[in-house]
Parts: sequence; structure tokens; C-alpha cells
Amino acid sequence: MRESGEPYISHPIEVACILTSLKMDQETIIAGILHDTVEDTNTTIEEIESQFGTQIANIVNGVTKLSKFELSSLAEKQTENFKKLLISAASDIRVLIIKLADRLHNMRTLKFKKSITRKQFIAKETLDIYSPLAERIGITAIKDEMQEIAFMELYPDIYNSIKNRLKNLYESSEEIITSINSKLLELTKELDINCTISGRLKTPYSIWEKMNVRNISFDQLSDIMAFRIIVNTIPQCCQVLGIIHRNYLVVPGRFRDYISTPKIIVTNLFILVLSDH
Repeated sequence: MRESGEPYISHPIEVACILTSLKMDQETIIAGILHDTVEDTNTTIEEIESQFGTQIANIVNGVTKLSKFELSSLAEKQTENFKKLLISAASDIRVLIIKLADRLHNMRTLKFKKSITRKQFIAKETLDIYSPLAERIGITAIKDEMQEIAFMELYPDIYNSIKNRLKNLYESSEEIITSINSKLLELTKELDINCTISGRLKTPYSIWEKMNVRNISFDQLSDIMAFRIIVNTIPQCCQVLGIIHRNYLVVPGRFRDYISTPKIIVTNLFILVLSDH
């Protein structure tokens, strides 16, 4: 049984559900269900290989090795080195994705842990290692959820304060987001480009991070809202960027051109196998 009182099997099933939501391939989802079997039972890699095949056995073996390596490396408290080693240790990026899904579900059930010290250690470890790793791989949804739960656990008063400010702001800014979305849609129609546009308030953790880095208060933040325009090609991206610049002033020193200098994403180092649907 887990500390939540649920049967332990609920954990690997939830990990598989997270992997399914990421549209991972069949082998990854099966390996997600099996990811703790070697570490927590008498099952061997050879048994997994005989029943599920070499590919699934290799992925499970990779997750098992990563877990053992994780325990020894964390003792050294070399966070940045550990993140690099996590990446280099995984010959298949699916191993890392399963590890992230595993951590995400553990974060979702963190509240059931009885030891406050252990809860805070897991939350800090998640902020320092797993959420940056999720960002580097390009899985923003997992990164955001991990940060949200960890932030809430480590700094509950600050989290609640920012959350309440955002709630009040959302009530007054919902129309603003809708209005800007409509304006952006009009501008892109001038270019005859099909695109998807969305607007949102930024997460409490990202706001807190900006406040710390820039040493400013909540009221001094100028980028609490974010808008995303998704197009099909890089030339279209340049066209849309051009029309945005003609209609909105750039804040000096704040604009970053990720078209000419893209963010480094780990997925370009591996073959990521996704399902056909």
C-alpha cells in the first residue's frame, strides 16, 4: 500500500496514464507500468525480456539503473552535474520521460507523506533537478505542474499570496486576454496565415522566480500575462513576429529572438518515438 492508503499498483497505472497523455508509444507505456518491478520485487530483467521483449526490458533496466544512480549522486549534492549525468546516462530518452512521469505522480501524492522533512526534500529535489530536466526535454506541462506543487510545499505563504493576487487579477483581466487574443487573430488574418492563439496568466512559481531574479515586487512585474501564437513554418513565424512588432512596442532589453538562437532542447539529441495518434 502507498502512504495515501491506495494499493501500490495505482502508482504504475498513474505513471502509464501520464505517459499516455504525452502520446508515448506502446513500449514506453508498458515499461511505465513495469518501471518499479525490478527495484521493488523479485522480478528480474531476464523475466521481463522473456515476457515483453528486449526493447521494453532495456527501458525498464534503464529506469532501474537511473534510480540507483540517483540515490548515490544526490548524496554528493552536485545538482548541475547530476542533471547532465541524468541526460548522458539515458541511452533512450524514453527512460527519462518515464522517470519524469514517475516523479510527477509522486509529487501529486506528496501531501500524503507523513514526514515534513521528507516532503520538503522531495519538493526541493524536484525544483532543482526534475523540473529543469522536464524543461530541457521540452515537456512544459510536466515542468509547470512539478514547480506548482513543489512551490506550494516549500513556500506555502508566498504561494498563497501570489495565487490570491493572480485570482483577483484574472477576474479583472479575463476580458483583456480575450481582447488581445482577438486583436492578434485579426493581425494574423491580414497575413492569411492559419494559426492557433492562446493567452494565459503565468504560474505562481514563474512569477516568484522573476521577482527574485529581478529583485522587484509583484506590482512591478510587467509580464504577468503570456500569449502564444503557433504557426506551421519558420517563415510564417518571422512574418507573424514582424506584424506583432509593428503593432506592439518591444520593451528594451527584454526581447529574445529564439528563431535565430533557439533554446537548447534535449530531444534533438535522441529519437523520440511517439504513437501514431
